[in-house]
Amino acid sequence: MQFTTTEIVLVIVIALLAAIAIWLWMRSRKSAALKNRFGPEYDRTVEAVGDERKAEDVLAKREKRVAHYTIKPLPDAMREHFVETWRQVQAQFVDDPKYAVTRADDLLGEVMRVRGYPVSDFDHRADDLSVDHPEVVQNYRTAHSIADRHSRGEASTEDLRTAMIHYRTLFDDLVNEPEAATRPGTARREKSNG
Repeated sequence: MQFTTTEIVLVIVIALLAAIAIWLWMRSRKSAALKNRFGPEYDRTVEAVGDERKAEDVLAKREKRVAHYTIKPLPDAMREHFVETWRQVQAQFVDDPKYAVTRADDLLGEVMRVRGYPVSDFDHRADDLSVDHPEVVQNYRTAHSIADRHSRGEASTEDLRTAMIHYRTLFDDLVNEPEAATRPGTARREKSNG
């Protein structure tokens, strides 16, 4: 059986259309998965980058980078230590709000380091946190912005109170995260490492 040139072209066109349809379907699934995973951080990244496709590439790369970290839950004794330290920081707010906000930011860095996040510059830390804590990372960004304004003498006591509330939200999420809620694959890596 011989095909005419028209039939061959038609088969090629149909195959191309099917390939394009499959590619578009896979792309929309990837977009939906990233939107679901990152929540409000997805929209923030799209706005920051200015293009949905580029933002999705940024988020996918971020996800791959953080997948290589060994993020672990806090041992009970360490969790208790951090909770007690947080209580002291909150109590200090009454007498010295500026110090308390600075110490809260530092304490979050300590918690992150113990959990396994590399602690480098703020933007990198926030990006890393957005992978596993997308719902609260904006609180961290807001609190840090207030702390920056405070360092320039531009934040009121009420602003500092708001920063503490935002820091507390992330602190609770990081310190009280149950072992079952850690990122898939983390427990396997921990077992294989020791």
